[in-house]
Amino acid sequence: MRLSTKRWLAFIAAALLCTQPGAQVQPGPWPTQQWTTATPEELGMDSRALAALVDFGAAGDMDSLVVTRHGRIVAEAYYAPFKPGMRHRINSATKGVVGALTGIAIQQGKLSGAAQPVLPLFADRNIANVDDRKKAMTVQSLLDMTSGLDWTEPLTEGRPESMFEMWRTTDWVQFILDRPMAQAPGTAFNYSSGNSHLLTAILARQTGMSVPDFATQNLFKPLGISDVVWQKDPQGLAIGGYGLYLQTRDMAKIGYLYLRGGEWDGAQIVPRNWVNKVFQAKVPMIFPPVTSTSLRYGDQWWTHSERKMYMAVGYNRQIILVMPQEGVVAAMTGRKHYSFTQLLELVAQTVKSGSALVPNPEGMALLAQRVRDVASEKPVVAVGPALAQSISGKTYRLVPNNLGVIEFTLHLTASPSYDIVRYVARGSSETKKMSLPLGLNGQFLPGDNINGSAFVSKASWTAPDTLTLVTRQPQEADTFRYVLKFTGNQVAVNYTNAYGVQQNLSGETSD
Repeated sequence: MRLSTKRWLAFIAAALLCTQPGAQVQPGPWPTQQWTTATPEELGMDSRALAALVDFGAAGDMDSLVVTRHGRIVAEAYYAPFKPGMRHRINSATKGVVGALTGIAIQQGKLSGAAQPVLPLFADRNIANVDDRKKAMTVQSLLDMTSGLDWTEPLTEGRPESMFEMWRTTDWVQFILDRPMAQAPGTAFNYSSGNSHLLTAILARQTGMSVPDFATQNLFKPLGISDVVWQKDPQGLAIGGYGLYLQTRDMAKIGYLYLRGGEWDGAQIVPRNWVNKVFQAKVPMIFPPVTSTSLRYGDQWWTHSERKMYMAVGYNRQIILVMPQEGVVAAMTGRKHYSFTQLLELVAQTVKSGSALVPNPEGMALLAQRVRDVASEKPVVAVGPALAQSISGKTYRLVPNNLGVIEFTLHLTASPSYDIVRYVARGSSETKKMSLPLGLNGQFLPGDNINGSAFVSKASWTAPDTLTLVTRQPQEADTFRYVLKFTGNQVAVNYTNAYGVQQNLSGETSD
């Protein structure tokens, strides 16, 4: 169900402000068709604490936030330019879904069990670096990130070198299977999207279905999830480590399924004992600089053992958070690594009681205002320097670069826009031109959808000779920032994105 921004704001404001006091805390109806709402205080939660959580999301570059308790939404925020009804790339939170599908396949007898060795499932492949350790690798070791395969994908700002190597191949499954062993399976935690991709390869083989089709039939359709995109590798296999796009409300449905022990409206979707395994994860997530054993991993989910919180987690804080003791599920998407500790503390602070609290009209009004504030950008009056007129309409051709950008043209007129020409792909001679409107008043302006994804752009003069241009794909959890410094007929460009890529480019105009 898609709601316009205007209708959604009216809907959430009514839910926050027009409620009956003294309501009892009861599980809501199953949100298969749509979620129902309640005021925070009806469900023992604090409106002001939720408003603080919304503010934290604004400071942390969240794109969306949904908080539920006992099956009802108590707070929901969408941070402009992201809007209600949009899908969002959930990155490695995909792994939590893959873990659920693995449990379903085992329950159906498609796999003999989590202890099943991996290599016999790929008996038709010639696999390199086979030794006794690799022969001992099991489905469970893939699920728990203890496969022992040599893999570099740090849960820090370090480069995921193994991912870059895999992306340069045409057969990702073969690349992963061929990796040498760094240690025996089960020895220690080592994060690897390769493990998760092997799981989707196993699911496709053993079920005889594509993974998206298997997921639709056995997971998404029963939960009422229909707006799904799942990226594929060069062989057409659903990417197990990060390929899913879901709406935030549907992410919350996955969390609510786990909160309810894998049951949904009278049907056992994921085996209860499989869900309980996640809640009893035993593998310590020890990785530099983390030395605490409070974080544990199991069946593709994270566990904070001290707080009794369970999470499917993706890069740049795509999160499905489950708090079974409190009956809370939260889902959030975003574009930045903010403090996990602070997030979990703020979520915990929203829960005040197991029963209804005294109505808090002022707190509800504050929460509703914060939700409205983040849903739109505030326009600003911007006056460009004299340089703006002299560069407008000129085409700047760039020195060959790794981004594949060939040239760009800024049109700094009454209806600002820009053109950018780039190569279609690395190593290709085919080019494409994008022409996008450009907000110069502090607000993103939307352009046409390109390859199914919307682009929005804005720019501001950060110095008399420097224009900072920001382009976003809200559904992609990404931001492209170009800092353009003009000197005479030359331009120096510093490029960064939300995934840590940085490039320095240069060019000039002959106009």
